[in-house]
Amino acid sequence: MKLTLRIEFADGTHKDVLVSAADMVAFEDKFNVSIAKLDDPRIGWLLFLAWHSEKRRKQTDKEYEAWLELVDSIGTTDDPKVPE
Repeated sequence: MKLTLRIEFADGTHKDVLVSAADMVAFEDKFNVSIAKLDDPRIGWLLFLAWHSEKRRKQTDKEYEAWLELVDSIGTTDDPKVPE
């Protein structure tokens, strides 16, 4: 199971982040919520998944709170509100 999230940064750039099983397990461990609950996700859940993927793949060295300061919005790549 994989999920792609689109991050819009405060500087106007965007990035598609691939969330994989390792990120989903970390999510379930942290929030004690099944990944199946993502049919009605909280923004914080999506942001954690994206950050965890970025951190795990060494795409950021920032801790979660510092990384959040860089983010303007997040959505899935199939979200019609997310620009291509």
